[in-house]
Amino acid sequence: MDFALATEFSPSAYRYHSESHYSDKGAPNMVTILQQLHQSLDPRTVFACFGKIIGQYLPVNGIQLHLKEYRLSWGREQGLQVKQHLTLDDVDVCIHYRLHEPLQHSQTELFHQLQELLLRPLINAIDYDQISRQAMFDALTHLGNRRYYNEMVKQTIARSQRNGEPFALVVLDLDNFKTLNDQHGHLIGDDVLLSFAQTLQQAIRESELAFRIGGDEFAVLINGDTDDASVLCQRVLQMVDSNNLLNRFNVQTSIGVAQWQTQQSSSELYFNADKALYQAKAAGRRCYRIAASV
Repeated sequence: MDFALATEFSPSAYRYHSESHYSDKGAPNMVTILQQLHQSLDPRTVFACFGKIIGQYLPVNGIQLHLKEYRLSWGREQGLQVKQHLTLDDVDVCIHYRLHEPLQHSQTELFHQLQELLLRPLINAIDYDQISRQAMFDALTHLGNRRYYNEMVKQTIARSQRNGEPFALVVLDLDNFKTLNDQHGHLIGDDVLLSFAQTLQQAIRESELAFRIGGDEFAVLINGDTDDASVLCQRVLQMVDSNNLLNRFNVQTSIGVAQWQTQQSSSELYFNADKALYQAKAAGRRCYRIAASV
């Protein structure tokens, strides 16, 4: 299954046991539940909260939902399957439930009442998440933008300070890109930027992030040391060499690498990588250089 797990809450802790268990708990306060669902603007947290709540009162083992590009799942894929179709603001949603046992007649109304509370906070969270993502990604290349880079490098430094795991910064820019723009125009330039971004995205590992931080300048955060970064640099250079579009316009890339040092700021790290990049350009371009450790 390709559903993303909403794991903020453990379903086993809230699994329904019997109708008498529901009777002991009393009727849920719908206003309080609605407030709980609106507390987060993360779609997976909202969905997990809904799973926790409905699992407290009804024999629900698991839930799956597909809305826009979001595939959400809570609980286990075991039990009787029940499909429900809901509509809100012309948005049609199909929800798949897995039940521990069939609903009693007295539970059906509560089931629908709880279900009707989900869509508004979930759609709000998805809309907010998409707007936030748009603010963090470059419209042309779909890589992370400078704002996203600044945020992630701070998080990566904090994580490295906690656990001691090394990381490196790779900065890249395109050789001969200004000449290409002057001779062939910005439309061709955009095609080249997009092609390079796709090549870079294919070259990195799933755990790594690539960014377009401005113009024809790109960056990658590497989980590892300069040896790991060197492997990436070699891979990128080889892939650029085999890229027909880039070769047609004589566009290559120069690359600089710097490994983060303890107590180093994000700006110092970038300065070292950028300095190594210019050393690569001075060495004839179409190559990479690694900043010396302090």
